[in-house]
Amino acid sequence: MESRNTNHSLFRHIDWITIVLYLILVTAGVFSIYAASYDFDHASIFAFDEFSGKQIRWIGLSLALAVMLLVFDSRIYEDYAFPIYFTLLAIMAVTIFVAPDIKGSRSWLVFGPMSFQPAEFGKFATSLALARLFSSYNFSLNASRGNYAKALAIIFVPVVLILAQKETGSALAYMALFLVLYREGMSGMVLLTALCAVVIFVVAVKYSGTMFMGIPTGEAVVFMLIMALMVLLLSAYCRHGVAARNVFLWFAATGIVTWILSLCGIDVPGLAYFIPVIIVACLYCVFISLRNKVRRMLVTVGGIIAAIIFLFSVNITFTSILREHQQKRIMVTLGMVDDPLDTGYNVNQAKIAIGSGGFAGKGFLNGTQTKLKYVPEQHTDFIYCTIGEEQGFIGSTAVLLLFLTLIIRVIHIAERQPSAFGRVYGYCVASFFIFHLAINIGMVIGLCPVIGIPLPFFSYGGSSLWSFTILLFILLRIDASRRSHPAYF
Repeated sequence: MESRNTNHSLFRHIDWITIVLYLILVTAGVFSIYAASYDFDHASIFAFDEFSGKQIRWIGLSLALAVMLLVFDSRIYEDYAFPIYFTLLAIMAVTIFVAPDIKGSRSWLVFGPMSFQPAEFGKFATSLALARLFSSYNFSLNASRGNYAKALAIIFVPVVLILAQKETGSALAYMALFLVLYREGMSGMVLLTALCAVVIFVVAVKYSGTMFMGIPTGEAVVFMLIMALMVLLLSAYCRHGVAARNVFLWFAATGIVTWILSLCGIDVPGLAYFIPVIIVACLYCVFISLRNKVRRMLVTVGGIIAAIIFLFSVNITFTSILREHQQKRIMVTLGMVDDPLDTGYNVNQAKIAIGSGGFAGKGFLNGTQTKLKYVPEQHTDFIYCTIGEEQGFIGSTAVLLLFLTLIIRVIHIAERQPSAFGRVYGYCVASFFIFHLAINIGMVIGLCPVIGIPLPFFSYGGSSLWSFTILLFILLRIDASRRSHPAYF
C-alpha cells in the first residue's frame, strides 16, 4: 500500500508540461526524419529498415527508459553521481583505443548492429557529478580556488577524453556548463574573457589577408580593440575614472602623433607603436594599483597582457593545431573563401532549402531540395533545413518556440529546487539544450562552422535521443520528489 501511494504521489507531482513538450518534439522529429529521408520507393513511416522507423524504435526504448528513470528513487542520482561519472570516464577512455575509425574519429562503440557514442551519455554523468559537488556540505564556488579547480576538473576531464577521440563538436558541448558556474557565482569577467577570446580569434583570422602599418589588418584592429577594452575596464570594472581618462589621453595622443608622422612620410611599424604604447599604459596602471592598493587594476593589466599573448597565438593555433578541413570550415563561415562545391556545399544547400520554403513552406514531403538529396546528412545534423523547406518560416519558428518553451520550463524547474543538487543539475540540462540549439541552427544557416552538433529530439540517432531523454527525465524525477525535501516545508 505504501509503495502504491508513493507512485501515486510521484505521478501527481511530476511536471507534465515538460513531458508534453518532450512528446511533441520527439514526434515532430520523427516526421522531420521521415521527410528528410523520404523517397518514392517507400511510403511507410514505420518501416524499420528506414531512418524514421529506426527512430521510432529508439523513441519506444527512450519512453521505457524515461519511465524507469521516474520510478527510481531520486536519492540514487545524488548518492551514485560520482560512481556514474567515473564509470562513463572509463568507458570514454576505452573508446579511444577500441572504437573503429569513422570519418577520422574514434568515438563510437560498436556492438554488432548497434553502436553508441559514450560522449553523449557523458553529458548526464558530468551534470550529476557537478551537481553532487555543489551539493557538498558548505560548498561555495568562490570560497577557495580549490573549489574552482574541482569544478573545472569535472568539466574538462571528459573534454580531454573526447578530444582524444577526435570528436571536437561533442567536446565543445561541455563548454556550455560554464553557464552553470556563472549561475553559481562565477565572476562575469570569465564570460567576458571568453567573449573577448572569440572576438580576437575571429577578427585576427578574418582580416589576416591585408596589411596595415606593416602588420596584418586583423592584428592592428585587435590591438585597437584591446586599447578600447583597457579604457572600458579601468572605468567600469576598476571604477577609476582618472586612470581611464589618462590612459585614453595617452592612446589618443600617441595615435595622433603616429598619424602626423605618416603624413610626413615616416611610417611607424605597427608592433613598434602598439606594443610600447600598451606596455607604458600597463606600467602606469601597475603604479596606480600599488600606490592606491587597487587590486582590480592588476587584474586588468593581467587581462590585457593575456589578450596580447592570445593574439600572437591565434596564427599558430589556426595553422598548426586545427586540421585542414576545420580551417576551411572556419574560413567559409567567416566569408574569407567561397567554396560552394566543397567545404561550403552543405551550408549553401541548406540555405537554399530554407530560403525556398518561404513563409508557409512547400508542404510535408514536397521539398525539392530534400527529395533530390542536395543536402548531405539532412536527416542528422542538417535536419533543420528540411523543416525550413517544407514548413517554411511558420514551421521553423514553431520549432524554435517549442525549444524556447522547453528551456524556460527547465530553468523554472531548476530555480524551484530546494537543494543545490537539483538546481545545479537543472541548469546543466538547460545549458546543454541552449548550446545544441544555438550551434546546430547557427551551423545550418551559416552563422557557425560545421562541427557536427545534433538538434535534440530531431536529428536521427539513438545516442543523442537517449542522452537528452536521460538528462531531462532525471531532472523530472528530482523535481517530483522536491516536496519531500526538508527545505520545502
